[in-house]
Amino acid sequence: MSRTLFELPALRTDGILCHNNTLDTIEALIPNAPYNSCHAADLLETKDGDLLCVWFAGSSEGYADISIVGSRLKAGENQWSAPVKLSDDPIRSEQNPSLFQHPNGDIWLMYTAQVARTDETPEGYSLQFTAEIRRKISHDQGYTWGLTETMFHRPGSFCRQKIQILSSGRWIFSNWYCFEDKTRNGSDITVFHLSDDQGQTWRTVELPGSEGRVHANIVEKDPGHLVAIMRSRFADRIWIAESDDDGDHWTVPFRTELRNNNASISAVKLPSGAIGLIYNDVAFSDEPGGPVALWPDQRCPVTFAISEDGGHTWPYRRIIESGEGFCGYWNDINNRRYEYPVMMVAHDGVIHAAWSWGSRLQVKYVAVTENWIRGQRTEHGIDNDQTHFCLR
Repeated sequence: MSRTLFELPALRTDGILCHNNTLDTIEALIPNAPYNSCHAADLLETKDGDLLCVWFAGSSEGYADISIVGSRLKAGENQWSAPVKLSDDPIRSEQNPSLFQHPNGDIWLMYTAQVARTDETPEGYSLQFTAEIRRKISHDQGYTWGLTETMFHRPGSFCRQKIQILSSGRWIFSNWYCFEDKTRNGSDITVFHLSDDQGQTWRTVELPGSEGRVHANIVEKDPGHLVAIMRSRFADRIWIAESDDDGDHWTVPFRTELRNNNASISAVKLPSGAIGLIYNDVAFSDEPGGPVALWPDQRCPVTFAISEDGGHTWPYRRIIESGEGFCGYWNDINNRRYEYPVMMVAHDGVIHAAWSWGSRLQVKYVAVTENWIRGQRTEHGIDNDQTHFCLR
């Protein structure tokens, strides 16, 4: 019996969008040259309809040449731009950027800056306890950026997720504190910075029982009802806490059914009102606590999930990145690392996602729909007119 072989378009490395015929997705590898490593991407849709992607890049995480860089995909175009360096500290490692659109139209770039590693720094010794959180502001939709400011001075302050504006008008910014001890960040605790005057002043609320539960993604399920979805330093499961008063008070975190490998996750509210999540569907422990954090190398596959009950159950899941396809206890290490995914919902309901691809060689960008995650296919998959993409 003869078979017909169909040639699929290769994923290019120059930022040009392509259509994945197998998965029916829009994809691109965002350029990272001349940098050797890239990590911790974030996405924002500007008021002009452009997409901005920021990440940290340089030789290797934690060193002084690590800086925040950014790329743009202009509305109606089909190629991400070459990266532009955005941060400017020559002696600190600048990491974990996030983008926030102020109601006045400005864009805030938030990121961490920690004392840089040297070749004499012991392997596995984290300097995150030295970090502070900084800000740069753009008045022209991300084309140029103002001076660097330190927003949160407390040593050990770390961020990953965006500032969010709640339905009440309150701003909430989830962070965590890192400490100088021997737990390898297992003692990190989650805090929420709250502002009721559009970021002019902030007060801090600590999440009870949050040791080792960090990277809190805030989803406002209903007005005043917040869900915080977190990674686990102990590589067991994703954890959730809830607030019924706009973040003033929180429950102690509880463990979900979703696996976690002590890697970052991202959650948003979807057009349907459900919670969407993107994460690595892999775990390495059933123990909920430390004292020492686990740092497995395995960060693959990347998976979307949907919950319709506030994060208690996740009946819809779909793999978006399977890496090299290895699975099983002894050979999943053969996959390269596909990690730190982020997702956002654009004004037209399209879901945009990005993650560190191929062991931090480039940032991979993907566009899908909620129906795609659920398996409810439309006649033509993603409508190119809907997403404003013109593919070559």
